[in-house]
This record gives sequence, structure tokens and C-alpha cells, in this order.
Amino acid sequence: MTGSRHHDDLCRYERSAWLGGAVAVLLATVTACSEPPPPVPAPGAEARELSVPFDRYNFSPADISLLESAEDLLVRDCMRGRGMAWEPLPPAVASDLEPPNRRRYGVVEPEVARLYGYHVAPDRPSVARRAAARESRAAHLPEKERQAVYDETGGCLRKARDRIEQGAPQVDTALFNKLITQTFEQSRRDVKVVQTFRSWSACMRAEGLRYADPLAAVTDQRWQGEGPPTEEEIRAAQADVRCKAKTALVSVWSAAEERIQGEVVRAHPEEFEALKAAKDRQSEAARAIIAGAR
Repeated sequence: MTGSRHHDDLCRYERSAWLGGAVAVLLATVTACSEPPPPVPAPGAEARELSVPFDRYNFSPADISLLESAEDLLVRDCMRGRGMAWEPLPPAVASDLEPPNRRRYGVVEPEVARLYGYHVAPDRPSVARRAAARESRAAHLPEKERQAVYDETGGCLRKARDRIEQGAPQVDTALFNKLITQTFEQSRRDVKVVQTFRSWSACMRAEGLRYADPLAAVTDQRWQGEGPPTEEEIRAAQADVRCKAKTALVSVWSAAEERIQGEVVRAHPEEFEALKAAKDRQSEAARAIIAGAR
């Protein structure tokens, strides 16, 4: 997902843009800049290494990119069969794609805090090029071609998705969405997490900042406007990252989620088996389509 990939709520498991997006929480959705932005750093190890049990059942940005590339090729072939053109989007480089949990606990990367404060970092180059190509294609698509692609019953997009989903089991996305939200909220109430929030908050007070927890910091209304981050915002975000490291907040919080989500997976074995099977089946189909097009 481009800059719009960054939600200010828990990421949802939705089939409308492929079965869901990457979990992305605590996001301040600030994107526009009037000045040229600084170079976009690659995701750091601290962001790439974050994982939770539900990741096995949800589609990451990398998974979504794979599915969308296969979909694009199928739409191209379908449109050719109807005597119309469809230009597939340029691929995104794997290393440019967002890790699924990059901002799960707020800002955790020192370089991102230094450059962007609490603002969401712009897309990396190949992801940005793909997003720009998508916007350009949509803006210049004639009405006849638009109907051929997006018609809900017989459009090429619907046909492409049906083919990729063929053989995948039906899944209870409403339940999964509910569990994503419930387990995250439960983790925030975990005894060790609450204790760590207090330690983090004390660390922030020593820096002259008063926040109860990382959610309060990242959603501070002072950081929500358009334009580049202020020096005050950058200072707060850098202090936030330092305090997270000092208190081991990320490891404590992720351990709580590991336990809580693991218990939920074990309590709903059939539902999660179906989620995993659906994800695997669609990913396999997408890889086969891309391999066959080379």
C-alpha cells in the first residue's frame, strides 16, 4: 500500500485490496511536505525483526505486492483478449517494501525519528515509482477500458481475483479483524507492559515530555498537521526511541503479544488453519502466474 498504506487504526484483513494489509498501528498519518523530503532510509533491523503470531495468517506488504503483480498480469492478458491495452505496473524491490510491523509500537528506528519525527516516512524509491505509475494509469484510463477492468461481475479484475482465489478455503475475516483488535488491546493491559509503560513515561518525563504511553506520544495533535516535522516533534520522537530502548519496551510488549496471540490461535485452530491455507494457496497461485509470464 503507498502512503495510504499507513492507517491510524489496526490494519484490517480485507479482500478488497487482497486479503488484508500488514498490521500497522500507532500511526500518525501525516504525508504531505512542501519541501523536498530527505532520503528515505531503508527499514532498520529493529523494524524488520518485529513479528507476532498473527503474521503467519495475514498478508504482509510483500505478500500483497506479489498478489497484485500476478493480478496485473492476468488483467493484461484479459484486456488483450478484449482488444484493449493494460500496462502492468513496475515491480517494487523487495528491500523497499515495508516490514509488516514497522510502526506497530510507534517509532522504533532512530534514523526515522531523526528525519521524520512521528511523521510516516515516504515510500522507498521503487514503491514510490509503482504508486506513481498506478495513479497515472488510473488517471488516463479511458472509460471503456475502465469498465472492462472494474466491472464487478465480468470485469478483468474480478476474473483475475477469482482465478487467484480458486481452491482457497473460505475464511472468517470478521473474526480475524476482531481478534487483531482485541489481542492488541489486551496486550496494552498486560501487567508487564503496563509496568514498562510507566518506566517509559518516567524516562520521557526526564526528557521534559509527558505521555502516559507510546500511543499518546505518536497521536499528539501537535504532530498531525501537514508539512515537515518541527524540531520539537523530532526531539520528542528521538526521546521516544531512546526511552523504548532504555526500558526494553518493544521486547516486553512483543512478548506479551506473542503469548496472547498464541493462546488465541490455539483456541481457534480451524479458523486459523483456514486463514493460513487461504494465504498459502493464493501466494502459490500468484507465484505460478508470475513464473509463467516470464
